[in-house]
Amino acid sequence: MDKIVIHGGVPLRGNVEISGSKNAALPIIIASILTEDVCVIENLPCINDVSLALDILKHMGASVRMLGKNTVEIDTKNVRAGSSPYDLVRRMRGSSYLLGAEIGRFGHAHVGWPGGCDFGVRPIDQHIKGFEAIGAKINIESGYIEATTPNGINGSQVYFDVVSVGATINLILASVMANGNTVIDNAAKEPHIVDLANFLNTCGANITGVGTDVIKIKGVKKLHGCTYAIIPDMIEAGTYMIAAAATKGNVRITNVIPKHLDSITAKLEEMGVEIEEHDDSVIVRRKGELNRVNVKTLPYPGFPTDMHPQMTSLLCLAHGVSYVTEGVFENRFKYVDELRRMGASIKVDGKTAIIEGGHPLSGAPVIAVDLRAGAAMIIAGLVATGKTEISEISSIERGYDDIVGKLHSLGANIKKIQEPDTIYLPKAN
Repeated sequence: MDKIVIHGGVPLRGNVEISGSKNAALPIIIASILTEDVCVIENLPCINDVSLALDILKHMGASVRMLGKNTVEIDTKNVRAGSSPYDLVRRMRGSSYLLGAEIGRFGHAHVGWPGGCDFGVRPIDQHIKGFEAIGAKINIESGYIEATTPNGINGSQVYFDVVSVGATINLILASVMANGNTVIDNAAKEPHIVDLANFLNTCGANITGVGTDVIKIKGVKKLHGCTYAIIPDMIEAGTYMIAAAATKGNVRITNVIPKHLDSITAKLEEMGVEIEEHDDSVIVRRKGELNRVNVKTLPYPGFPTDMHPQMTSLLCLAHGVSYVTEGVFENRFKYVDELRRMGASIKVDGKTAIIEGGHPLSGAPVIAVDLRAGAAMIIAGLVATGKTEISEISSIERGYDDIVGKLHSLGANIKKIQEPDTIYLPKAN
């Protein structure tokens, strides 16, 4: 059983380079199915979710060849519809994008129910609404989602009732080769959606308006392969920004797009952290005490839900009472019990965490209950007195590229250890 062990109290100092975006890599890898051609994807993060997505494509008939640590060549000519393994699909939320890709290329889809971190109910009703608008008929049975298009895929106007990243991505994938034009109203605007559209346009698609509320897609007959580099990961960057602030560090974070970090930067500056922006890097410094702030997570360009747990860890260090309100998912507070084990004073009222900061944190055995919660545990461990042991770290490795190595290079006393699973045997009579 792998664990991360941290001895806290060391300010982070130095340079850290951000990897490619997890949230862009997954839909782009799956979108390569649409090309029936060879795609070379660069700047991929070395994370478990990317490996899982590539394994799924291999099982579907794709040829996958690593050209380097962060570059992959994918030939999807021989991909078969409906052939994704159920046991792999259920391990990742991003596998839902197979629905859009299979509908877009084959006109039908058969995909197991997706998995991923549990933040409560994450319905796919908006995905289904989009698919039905362009002519798909959806059936859910025995753990699978099946789509058929008896009259073909035909462009349409779709208004999403709520802003949904997944539904926006899936409808783009399904309609990029539809007959006619598709208009997505109330579309999500996240940078990784823009990156997906840029990838598809490089492959011959005709998508405009991405990054705004209204996306317009003119269906094309065929896509072709390309070489494309993934954007930097704004959530990884934000996590290191908060880690630097928590430890009273001085860290230059490179390979970033500072504009993507605006909402995170604004909150950190409100807390008294110094942020210096450059063309493709930011420097984070903290010398004094932290101010209390209130945070509400919102769709982009609001404060990211994927930065919610990390920010809560930081607010444990700020004197006074802060509020973190979750505006995207219904239940993202499972990590709170783990922070309490370390001495944090947090109450949860509905969708709001009330954090009474200023209580010293002390190391304790904790669990990474999900991906970003695991990052929050690491941040808390970096500032806690004594030793923090984080178990169930596979969730962290789903989305962070060598987080232990990168933090160690910044001076953190952190390591990954492997311990044998404990087996309890009954006592002999």
